[in-house]
Amino acid sequence: MSTQARRRFSPWMALFLIAIAEILTLSVWFSASVVSTPLQHLWHLNSLEVALLTASVQLGFVLGALISSITGTADRFNARWIFFLSAVGGALVNALFIFSNSWEMGVILRMLTGIAMVGVYPVAVKLVTEWSPARRGTAVGILVGALTLGSALPHLILFVGVSAPWQVILLASSGLALLGAGIIAFLLPNPPRETHSIPPKMSLVSLHAVFANKAAMLADYGYFGHMWELYAMWTWFPAFVYASFVASGDRSGVVASATMIGFLVIGIAGAIGSVAGGLLADRVGRTMVTSVAMAMSGLCALIIGLAYGGPPWVVIGIGMLWGITVVADSAQFSAAVTELTTPQYIGTALTLQTAIGFFITIISINLIAVAKNAIGWQWAFALLSVGPFLGVYAMLRLRARASSLMMANGRR
Repeated sequence: MSTQARRRFSPWMALFLIAIAEILTLSVWFSASVVSTPLQHLWHLNSLEVALLTASVQLGFVLGALISSITGTADRFNARWIFFLSAVGGALVNALFIFSNSWEMGVILRMLTGIAMVGVYPVAVKLVTEWSPARRGTAVGILVGALTLGSALPHLILFVGVSAPWQVILLASSGLALLGAGIIAFLLPNPPRETHSIPPKMSLVSLHAVFANKAAMLADYGYFGHMWELYAMWTWFPAFVYASFVASGDRSGVVASATMIGFLVIGIAGAIGSVAGGLLADRVGRTMVTSVAMAMSGLCALIIGLAYGGPPWVVIGIGMLWGITVVADSAQFSAAVTELTTPQYIGTALTLQTAIGFFITIISINLIAVAKNAIGWQWAFALLSVGPFLGVYAMLRLRARASSLMMANGRR
């Protein structure tokens, strides 16, 4: 497609295609986690080993993101083709999981899946930035909404095919990822303004420039607090719902109920929160939206354990509010970094941000695995509230800096 034709291609149509591709591709992220029950029986796993199986995706993502940051890959090559190749690779590795015959092999394959996802989410944010829609916060909010739906999609697949073998769930998610790769390769043109043509000469220069940017680092610190909570909540909330329903004496269709509620809270509520957060951030400012969202999600983490074993509607109600607020701020940290960072370093800055953030999730996911056995579901999630409360502090410090006026057209 010619440069003139690309300029006529609607940025919002590009955003739509990127978001759909991301929904489909990120279905491989939690594909093995949602079938952890049959795997637990098959491989005789304890709860910590189940948690490590989930966290191994994050560990792979961290390793891949660090390599990408050091080499500057996201800023040196065509972002569209990085996405395509990563989506295909993730689909293939995810499909290979059905042939694993041990927990150790499963962990290795899940790590490879995480490495592949480095070329999907951060690169998708960079693609949206290159297409430059008028309202960046809203655009990235929609993109993170796609991330939440994609991450929750295996729960819906499991709900629809609740009696299907676990291998079918994995193959279905791989098929969706290949479809996402096809959308990026054959329907989305290259953006009219690409930044990979002016890469930094040395990767260490890129990293130094990223770390030296104090305003962008404050946005990162807010993101790190947010990530302490987010993936641990996404990983363990369905198990919490299941255990709570059983404790309340409601055993009718409890597996299907917990699975569907997991999709509603993680996927639907999360998508609503992401889009709403983006719309609000473009109007009132990024630091304000992130601070309010983290304060509310931290409060939900503190109180949801008090509803354990109680009426299901109370658990669902708090869960939906938590699902909305826990991710309403997520896109704004990425949007802030793109606004506070020199264009040729954006890919590296985004990849480094996500690398450290996802490393933090490994700790919090496994912490909940230990805490639920040590102090019970009533108090386990309260440990997650520390992250968002510290994140609020970081974002209020960013708001006090003059450079924060570079965000959201001066709305901070």
